[in-house]
Amino acid sequence: MGNALRFLYGHCCKPSAAGDSDSLAPHGVAAATTGVLAPAQGVPFEFHTLPVDARCVTDGDGITVYVSTSDPRESCLVPQEVQIAALERSEARAQRDYTRADALHKSIGNAGYRVINVQNNEVLARKYRIRLRGIDAPEGQMPYGNEAKEELAKIVQGKCLRVIVYEGDQYGRLVGDIHCNGIFVQELMLKRGMAWHYTAYDQRAEFAEWERNARAERVGLWASSNPEEPWQWRRRNRREGR
Repeated sequence: MGNALRFLYGHCCKPSAAGDSDSLAPHGVAAATTGVLAPAQGVPFEFHTLPVDARCVTDGDGITVYVSTSDPRESCLVPQEVQIAALERSEARAQRDYTRADALHKSIGNAGYRVINVQNNEVLARKYRIRLRGIDAPEGQMPYGNEAKEELAKIVQGKCLRVIVYEGDQYGRLVGDIHCNGIFVQELMLKRGMAWHYTAYDQRAEFAEWERNARAERVGLWASSNPEEPWQWRRRNRREGR
């Protein structure tokens, strides 16, 4: 154990070389290859995610994603206790002590990380909750709420996403644009009539045009004669104490 921990401490800020999918990351599990691009002008940062599980889509404008800690931006941010827990979990699994391994994995999860199996490699990943910038989809209890969630899940399921982050919100989420296989996800949601342009927080002209065209074609939620805006629905429910 002593040699393993010395290895851990000595390498905690050294991301593995790009393309070396078989190398060990500093946390003792295999490092997945992830791309890191220069941040777009005027935004704090961007990152690429691991493949998305459809169950991580919370609604039509929210998703939980995971980013490999082999990403250079992430590699030196992993708390020491998480690095040690990931290493000890790997050792526990090797010894078939699954009860201890599960307990260690729970502690990793409580710290905002998770060990994910990617192509038969275990990858330590950081959890991020993302709010899609510029759109507002129906809430789950609203008409088309489930349809919007299912539509977003279909778009991102099994895909690696490029997330451009602009800011954080009051709920601890990152607010950003999401691209999937060259597709701008918010554009698709608006064109399919699964969300409103959230003009209170976004004034992009193309968003307004995509919503306007969906309205004219009466696709998705626009098939209804007068759908209620989600922000009005939330305000009304808060006022009524629901």
